[in-house]
Amino acid sequence: MYILSTIENVRVGRFARTIGADFYDLMFNNSNPIEAIERYVGEVYIQHNPALADGKEAFLKYFERIAKEYPDKRVHFKRVIAEGNYVVLHCYQEWPGDSTDWAGIDIFRLNGNGKIVEHWDVLQRIPEKSSNGNTMF
Repeated sequence: MYILSTIENVRVGRFARTIGADFYDLMFNNSNPIEAIERYVGEVYIQHNPALADGKEAFLKYFERIAKEYPDKRVHFKRVIAEGNYVVLHCYQEWPGDSTDWAGIDIFRLNGNGKIVEHWDVLQRIPEKSSNGNTMF
């Protein structure tokens, strides 16, 4: 972990926001995981989702499969937050043909070259009813 000056943190944070959102849009909305990997991912891709293996090959295998199974899937960015070399995407995910849509948070870590090298996520189905009047977004 390193400490950035306020000005450098803002600059790097803006860059990280763009990289994270562009990567996710290309691989999810445009169903082009190969180009997303080539353009935005570093040599190493560490995956913290327990359902997926580490590495770019596992990523490609998963996203190529879901591109075929759910060609009309869409992600809508509700929040994009970045600090230093981390970017957080708070997303509404539409999965036509699935029983419900999803709320998701993805966290990406970028290396010193601005390439994504690590990923965490949490997903939750959006319920039909809520115990409060708030939305998940």
